[in-house]
Amino acid sequence: MFRSFGLPEILILLVIVLILFGPGRIGKIAGELGQGIKNFRDGLSGSKKEDETQEPPQPKEQ
Repeated sequence: MFRSFGLPEILILLVIVLILFGPGRIGKIAGELGQGIKNFRDGLSGSKKEDETQEPPQPKEQ
């Protein structure tokens, strides 16, 4: 019924995507995707890092 993609199918798909979007647009999309993944990972572990790097509040002098 459904078989996995082989090398020829993947290459044809990549050529079609390259023709539709162009190399500049694909690079921009890949960069944005990578930045989004990095931000997501930082967000998951960021609460621990923020607690460690946050300085204790200084009392106000009156």
